[in-house]
Amino acid sequence: MFRRVIWIVLDSVGIGEMPDAAAYGDAGSDTLGNIARLRGLKVPNLARLGLGNIKPLAGIAPASAPAAAYGRCTLASPGKDTTTGHWEMVGIHLDRPFPLFPQGFPPEMMREFERRIGRCTLGNKAASGTEIIKELGEEHMRTGWPIVYTSADSVFQVAAHEEVIPLDELYRMCETAREMLRGPNEVGRVIARPFVGKPGNFTRTPNRHDYAVPPPPGMLLDQLAGRGIDVHGIGKISDVFLGRGIRESDKTRSNADGMDKTLNAMKTTDEGLIFVNLVDFDQQFGHRNDVEGYGAALEQFDAWVPQFEAALGEQDLAIFTADHGCDPTTPSTDHSREYVPLLVFGPKVRAGVNLGLRATLSDIGQSVAANFGTAIAKGTSFLPQIL
Repeated sequence: MFRRVIWIVLDSVGIGEMPDAAAYGDAGSDTLGNIARLRGLKVPNLARLGLGNIKPLAGIAPASAPAAAYGRCTLASPGKDTTTGHWEMVGIHLDRPFPLFPQGFPPEMMREFERRIGRCTLGNKAASGTEIIKELGEEHMRTGWPIVYTSADSVFQVAAHEEVIPLDELYRMCETAREMLRGPNEVGRVIARPFVGKPGNFTRTPNRHDYAVPPPPGMLLDQLAGRGIDVHGIGKISDVFLGRGIRESDKTRSNADGMDKTLNAMKTTDEGLIFVNLVDFDQQFGHRNDVEGYGAALEQFDAWVPQFEAALGEQDLAIFTADHGCDPTTPSTDHSREYVPLLVFGPKVRAGVNLGLRATLSDIGQSVAANFGTAIAKGTSFLPQIL
């Protein structure tokens, strides 16, 4: 039906609290709504597609004739992190959320980790990544001990200066942690967080690497691979799915880099799936409660949309969505339990169709699966509504 699908995940761009948000400490969270209300958003292209038709947004009027089909998706799985959201998109629903460690990781586990890597560690607490390297970076450079920390997400993060612990060794440490973190300690991701610079002026580098839990078999990317459908991952997509079913992958340094690489992939990939994650919304602005930065990033993406539309072919399907929220206007720096927006468009797509409130993010994956002649375990395809 569509030769090529370009699926872009605007990481953390939620569109209003879900009914159970209060149980997650997220009552009142509304990433898009609150930014639009408190800062204002100039996103004429997203508005033209139908962003303001999904729900009322201050300053973003509903389009009289939306250029896209529009709706929003429910996160059916418990949790609100990257792995949970992306897994659900491809048909994997969790029975229970990945574990959190707000007080740090168990002492016996840390002792075993230190024994295996041959070094002591610093930190072992929940913290902002930029703040903890500011706090402990100098001691790390003096001792050579890596900084271990977590957050309100299910992550085990290891930060190290690239001139103190070489990247290869940092990656081996993370592989060791991933091997150890099983059973009740099986966090969603282990993340290598390299940085450079001097005390008082540390900067994280683009050499981050995520080590996710292996997805169960049968998810969308497995199904596509079984049918010989090429998948090109951009951003952290390959890390989230451990490269499964992905023929080609591009790391990104920023949203702008991810958008450029999306256009480049569209020049070289004529068919199949281009699966993109733009992480700056979440990593650079949501977790730092940077309302101005988040709003500016949304406007930057909006300004890029016409270039993207101009690159679409007659047989292309474009999907814009998100994986969870991360409202920068609330006191929390954590992800937020929110619905996510859904905009679906292309030359052959019925414009203006209200796709409504979808029961799960898996509806997106099921639609992609159906397009390529296969199916996944969860979700209902919306292809019949847009063709």
